[in-house]
Amino acid sequence: MRHIYMDHNATTAIHPLVLEAMLPHLRTSFGNPSSVHWAGQSARQSIAEAREQVARLVNCEPGEVVFTSCATESNNTAIKGVAAIRGERGRHIVTTTVEHPSVMMPCYYLEHFGFTVSCLDVDRQGRLDPVALEDAFTDATILISVMYANNETGTIFPIRRIGELAARRGVCFHCDAAQAVGKIPVDFKAENIDLMSFSGHKLYAPKGVGALIVRRGVRLHPLLHGGSQERNRRAGTENVAGIVGLGKACEIAADTLATETARLQELRDRLEQGILTLIPDVRRNGDPEHRLPNTTNLSFLHIESDALLEALNQSGIAASSVSACSSGTLKTSRVLEAMGVVEGTLVGTLRLSLGRDNNQEDVAYVLEVLPQIVQRLREASGSR
Repeated sequence: MRHIYMDHNATTAIHPLVLEAMLPHLRTSFGNPSSVHWAGQSARQSIAEAREQVARLVNCEPGEVVFTSCATESNNTAIKGVAAIRGERGRHIVTTTVEHPSVMMPCYYLEHFGFTVSCLDVDRQGRLDPVALEDAFTDATILISVMYANNETGTIFPIRRIGELAARRGVCFHCDAAQAVGKIPVDFKAENIDLMSFSGHKLYAPKGVGALIVRRGVRLHPLLHGGSQERNRRAGTENVAGIVGLGKACEIAADTLATETARLQELRDRLEQGILTLIPDVRRNGDPEHRLPNTTNLSFLHIESDALLEALNQSGIAASSVSACSSGTLKTSRVLEAMGVVEGTLVGTLRLSLGRDNNQEDVAYVLEVLPQIVQRLREASGSR
């Protein structure tokens, strides 16, 4: 049986060149970067090189890069850290109803300490209205947290305009860019972002490493206290191998971004149009224009998501319906509910997210298998 992986928004396989770069730091280059001897200084230099590779991809200064364990840690550090510093100025935070749980939960956590959180709605295509965002600001607003691109629908938010609004009002702007970095051009400087999070395992680096980009001059309390690593912004001995892997993955992404974006978008469009043509009663979710080049989110009437995903899995196709961090906790997509597209009928949602190993043959196989699966499941549910 063929095995086709189309769940790259959940995680990606480590790029062979990334693994190659990491291996010395798992074998012989084992020094602690805080040590003053040759072994420690070698590790420290490797981290410095990785910092430069990350900075090149997202257009920031190397000194603005803080290495973390993942985007979740980065998001928590940004939100709680800004709240701790700016809490005396105001206790109002603005975010959206479609954020990742690692943004939503820290915001709700802060409500226990007197903060108020405004969650802005999106429209039926998952788009955020910048005018509504500006109207949500008050004199007490200290932080806005908006994702760069949605992990389920792929919808891209108007980040540059949001950054301009936040800068004009003196509000700190945090952006969860876990789904954007390495897939589309991201310009930290030009987009007026103050804090930006992303994770290595979304762009062919290993799990367990991420980054928080902190604009020079932005102050925040660290989430982890201890040593003085990462310029006192993230205590703990650095994950040198993971950091080197993240740096190499960013270098590869910077060198291949234009060609890979075009290739994935062509594959995605062929896959999506094929499904919409071959299968009736299918609805596309999200902004059809402003979205990630690798992502399509589709709802199939008269089918359960679990049954659809299991049937695809039995045919060797790995896909998803909701965010991997929400799987097992929600029966329906919180993102689609926020968009107002979850109806009172049987609807199975499928997210297909493509990556570097997918090709035309993979798309052809899905287009061969999926219509048969949908027909069989609809017949089983009594729908035509």
